Amino acid sequence: MSRYRGPRLRIIRRLGDLPGFTSKTTERTYPPGQHGAGKAGKKSSLSEYGIRLQEKQKLRYNYGLSERQLFSYVKEARRLPGATGSILLQLLEMRLDSIVFRLGMAPTIPSARQLITHGGLKVNGKKVSIPSFQCKPKDIIETKSQSTKDMVKKSMEGIPREVPSHLEFDKDNVKGNVLSIISREDVGLQINELLIVEFYSRR
Repeated sequence: MSRYRGPRLRIIRRLGDLPGFTSKTTERTYPPGQHGAGKAGKKSSLSEYGIRLQEKQKLRYNYGLSERQLFSYVKEARRLPGATGSILLQLLEMRLDSIVFRLGMAPTIPSARQLITHGGLKVNGKKVSIPSFQCKPKDIIETKSQSTKDMVKKSMEGIPREVPSHLEFDKDNVKGNVLSIISREDVGLQINELLIVEFYSRR
C-alpha cells in the first residue's frame, strides 16, 4: 500500500481529512458505497476493533506506509523512552518525505517521495534519495540543482501551508532547516495514537 493507486476521495470520505495523502477535497461528507448517503450525520456503529483499525489506516494512508513498515515503526517506538504513541508520530513526522511535505516543497507526501527518489534533494550538502531517511535537528534540506529549485518553486504556487514551529523555511532559496524534534501539537493529522498502540498491543 506504500504506492496506493486507487481513488483517493473515497479514502478521504471513509477516514476523514488526510493532508499528506491528497490535496483534493470533496463536498460529500458521507461514506462511499451504495448505502453511504444513508449514513450521513449518523453516529458510527463500528466495534472497538473497527475504531482502532480505522485509526491505524489513517496513519498508513497519510504517510504512505505498508503494514510491515508501520509495524516496524511501532516496534521501534516501543524500544525508545517515552510515550509510545507520541514517539511513533515523531518518527513518522521526522521522515524526509514528511519534512519536505511540511515545508511546502511538495503538495502531498507521495509527491515529496517522488521528488526525493528522483534525486532532487540534498541533506547537509549530500544527495539523499531515501524517503524514510530520519532527519535530525540542525539538518539542512535544499534542492540539488537550479532546475529542481525552479520546479519546486512552481509547485509551491497556490499551496498556502503554514510551516510548523520545528521547521524553518527560506522560500526564496528553497531551503529548509530542522530546528528541533516535532512536538505532538504540531502534528498535522487528527488522530488518536493511543488507539494505534492498542491495536498492535498483542503483536
